Amino acid sequence: MFTIAIDGPSGSGKSTAAKLTARTLGCGYLDTGAMYRAVAVGCMKTGVDHNDVAAIAAYCRDMALDISTDPDDQYVRLAGLGDVTQAIRDPEVSAWVSAVSTNPDCRTDLVARQQAILATGSFVAEGRDITTVVAPQAAVRVLLTADPAARMARRGAELGGRVDAAGLRDQVLRRDQDDSTLVNFTVAADGVATIDSTFLTPDQVVAQILLLAARAGISVP
Repeated sequence: MFTIAIDGPSGSGKSTAAKLTARTLGCGYLDTGAMYRAVAVGCMKTGVDHNDVAAIAAYCRDMALDISTDPDDQYVRLAGLGDVTQAIRDPEVSAWVSAVSTNPDCRTDLVARQQAILATGSFVAEGRDITTVVAPQAAVRVLLTADPAARMARRGAELGGRVDAAGLRDQVLRRDQDDSTLVNFTVAADGVATIDSTFLTPDQVVAQILLLAARAGISVP
């Protein structure tokens, strides 16, 4: 069993790199950000107030979540709401999710859930505090970065033009600023390798991650 942990800001390419790495290694893929987004969707759909810190934490604590760890079959399901795989990517969710990610009680609950999943097998996990909080003992720890212009361009492409420039700045830069109040995902901790993806293709990023994996003793095809 092994864990490869990938941290980084919005739009740095974490999800793409993590999925490709997991496929190559034939292991699981854990999108921790999807868990925070699922809480946001659940709160929005059940009428939890965006500013009610205690109510958000209570919803998170009681939430029955089913999240896929298959990189080729991703889904997120919530008891009572069903499949929210597409809903968690809606632009309005991105505006809401910081109320979850900056809630200390939510982070404590979701980190425990993430660690429980990672304890069941080999995974590539990506998010904002994976290398330092969720899996600090991971065999490979990577901070994936990119300059702001590249990150906003990537997020804009993901959203297919559904948000304007101001919306993109809010989703990428404002969310990073909010989340950085609780976790550090902009500076590599000791033992964490930094990969700047600004001018790299996804395959080039994965090649660097796989090289680190091989050095850590992980069997790489």
